Amino acid sequence: MDAAVTPLRHGGLSLVQTTDFFYPLVDDPYIMGKIACANVLSDLYAMGATECDNMLMLLAVSTQMSDKERDVVIPLMMRGFKDCAQEAGTEVTGGQTVKNPWVTIGGVATAVCQPNEFITPDCAVVGDVLVLTKPLGTQVAVHAYQWLNQSERWNRIKLVVSEDDVTKAYQRAMDSMSRLNRTAARLMHKYNAHGATDVTGFGLLGHAQNLARNQKNEVSFVIHNLPDRKSVV
Repeated sequence: MDAAVTPLRHGGLSLVQTTDFFYPLVDDPYIMGKIACANVLSDLYAMGATECDNMLMLLAVSTQMSDKERDVVIPLMMRGFKDCAQEAGTEVTGGQTVKNPWVTIGGVATAVCQPNEFITPDCAVVGDVLVLTKPLGTQVAVHAYQWLNQSERWNRIKLVVSEDDVTKAYQRAMDSMSRLNRTAARLMHKYNAHGATDVTGFGLLGHAQNLARNQKNEVSFVIHNLPDRKSVV
């Protein structure tokens, strides 16, 4: 599951909780903070939990940063994370900051749920429709944008994609990664979804295989039509 579900001692409630963090993907610190927060919350939304009751921020400050870099970049990342949390209707109430060779940012998201407020991802039945809420190709778009400043790598792809296409795809990727999946979580309840997962580091195939393996019923996932980002997939 994308989040842990822990039954509480009182009132038939459960704690739905997740933690995640990663390295910076984009060159805008504020947007990176929003992306990190949206990524953490997405694990709750994949469980159908539409409300987050509390968030913590986990932040590593690079020891290789100059004082000026630290004092500019880190507050922007923190503000992006907090603004995204507020957009989700929750607050960052604490966390932990450490020094590290590399910058990392992430957090913990917690929801206290009644049984009908979350959806376990193991109840797929024959006839269910698989829906992707965001187009594929985010990682390709980010890497292609980084390669604009690496001539050896850019020369490998410049004949099939233009700098303008790469820049536009990168901007769309940032918008997509920082957009919350909260609406999708609400729609899971509206249309009685039987499960979901957050497609991130293991890619579409990896997450689909994991989701399929954990179903109670004998089902096969058939993927035949994929939305992708223009010019990069």
